[in-house]
Amino acid sequence: MKIHIVDYDSGNLESIRNALTKVGCSHTTTNNPKELRKAKAVIFPGQGSFPSALKKLHQYDMVETIKSLVVQGIPFLGICLGLQLMFDSSDEGKMNGLGLFEGTVPKISNSVKVPQIGWNKVKINNSNIIFDNIPDNSYFYFLHSYYVNPKSKNNIIGFTDYGIEYCSAYSQNNYVGVQFHPEKSGQLGLKIFDNFINKFVV
Repeated sequence: MKIHIVDYDSGNLESIRNALTKVGCSHTTTNNPKELRKAKAVIFPGQGSFPSALKKLHQYDMVETIKSLVVQGIPFLGICLGLQLMFDSSDEGKMNGLGLFEGTVPKISNSVKVPQIGWNKVKINNSNIIFDNIPDNSYFYFLHSYYVNPKSKNNIIGFTDYGIEYCSAYSQNNYVGVQFHPEKSGQLGLKIFDNFINKFVV
């Protein structure tokens, strides 16, 4: 199984490629929608701003391709901004997202240091194979100023406390997204990739 990694100038691609290599997964990186449409499984990374990421996705003509892959049921892993972009809108620039899932992307309250940078715990909310053999309240690496607020709380599979308790992992059908960066989270981060490849991708 070859994993397609979406390249829209907004992701930590080298770290993700290194992580996939460590778990023995072949991969290719592309910003070509025709190539992406061949994907059997996709990793959608992201860091940076919501508006600039959307502009790049439109520039590379990948918006409709990404939407169609998710709708078709292709296994899809979103990381950080790759989670946020799936929702309706963001407070960051008041931009509309891809709208695949209902919900918004508010800013973290200024009652805590923004952005959140560093290690924090993920409280597993619902059983999901992406967290197989990962203990509850494990630490992962975060770097973000915004978070997703899904309309459907039933699809939240992980919570993190930072000023408020917010959704840090979300799954709906073939899609799973995490707010943290598994590629920067050591052995447990590698286990996220391993679970996605060997259990989520069927």
